[in-house]
Amino acid sequence: MREAPDHEWYPGFLHAAETRPALDEIILSTPWRHDEITLFGRTHPVPRLTALYGDPGAHYSYSRLHLEPLTWTKRLAEWRDRVRETTGCRTNSVLLNYYRDGRDSNGWHADDEPELGAEPVIASLSLGATRTMRFRRRDDSARRWSVELADGDLLVMRGDSQREWLHTVAKSARVSDPRVNLTFRWIEDTPPVSP
Repeated sequence: MREAPDHEWYPGFLHAAETRPALDEIILSTPWRHDEITLFGRTHPVPRLTALYGDPGAHYSYSRLHLEPLTWTKRLAEWRDRVRETTGCRTNSVLLNYYRDGRDSNGWHADDEPELGAEPVIASLSLGATRTMRFRRRDDSARRWSVELADGDLLVMRGDSQREWLHTVAKSARVSDPRVNLTFRWIEDTPPVSP
């Protein structure tokens, strides 16, 4: 049994000279969504902002939210191509998560929606503040693994990483700076959801 999810880690995939101006540009120019989700009959704001970019037809749904892909920006398309060249990942979309500070988070989950296929490959690129990404096995809560994702790091989750593991970016009182996480992925061609 694996001690960690099936992954590859590329520390410093992007250099600070590239990430620092890109972070500000992405934060200011992205048409962020601030959605709400309903859990156990109660509605809550999602504790981060999101945006989806991608090819036509790369519609994505999770937690009863439906995202239509925005057109690739030049920078995001360049990074998509670099991720493809380095990792061999198929990608036709990127989901951006904007953590404004340590109060923003992402609860325990797996990226295992049907449109991602049987064994999704997620290439997760971090910009800005270092945040800890924690993993736990679905069948054994005592088996855990974590990685500190710093500015410019790329983490690729493959194989069993979504089927057998859950992951989270928890709240952190020690973090005051923003982070944008870009998760490059392949979404099967799906029809848009009517409002």
